[in-house]
Amino acid sequence: MKNALRIFFILIAAGTSHRLWAQKGPHDTIRVGAIILGTDTLPHVWIRDVLIREKAPKWAIKQRRQQRRNDEEYERLRYNVYVVYPYAVAAAFILRDVDSVLNSLYSKEAKSQFKRRKENELNRKFKDELKNLSIEQGQILVKLIARETGKPCFEIVKEMKGGFNAAIWQTVAVLFNNNLRNHYEPEGEDAVIESVVQEILARGHFEMKK
Repeated sequence: MKNALRIFFILIAAGTSHRLWAQKGPHDTIRVGAIILGTDTLPHVWIRDVLIREKAPKWAIKQRRQQRRNDEEYERLRYNVYVVYPYAVAAAFILRDVDSVLNSLYSKEAKSQFKRRKENELNRKFKDELKNLSIEQGQILVKLIARETGKPCFEIVKEMKGGFNAAIWQTVAVLFNNNLRNHYEPEGEDAVIESVVQEILARGHFEMKK
């Protein structure tokens, strides 16, 4: 009896499966062109052209990758120069103003008080902004301050805060992969930075920090 039931269900399943597969929908037939060769009718389908390129040599691939890296590095440097150049211009402007006032003061105490007031003023204006600069931006800023003032940052700190403080700041700068003694070499290692500065000046595309 069990075997008879099993055979019965198998037959029902087979019949149902046959009916399901036999059902056809409106999209079951795809019409295509045909070519008749003798007694044979062959389907004829147009396909898109496929472009096969010869694999580039390894040196060409390496060269393209290096060019992309160079382009990315230049764009990053260009962006950073645009960010920090206004600070360098402001630093040069402030330094000239400080020098002018200091030259008019004869008392050592008066000069010290003026320096302290100016330092506090600069901290209020720029400290928070400068803290957000990246290490690379800080390196470029040191270079550009040297460009705008004509002397390295170390000499500026030494004049304002004394040799001991300048040495401390130099030590801190070195820890952050920077060097306050750096000079600006527009025709040497800083030629790319100089080209970006000239672009900024030509476009007048910066706002001096005040």
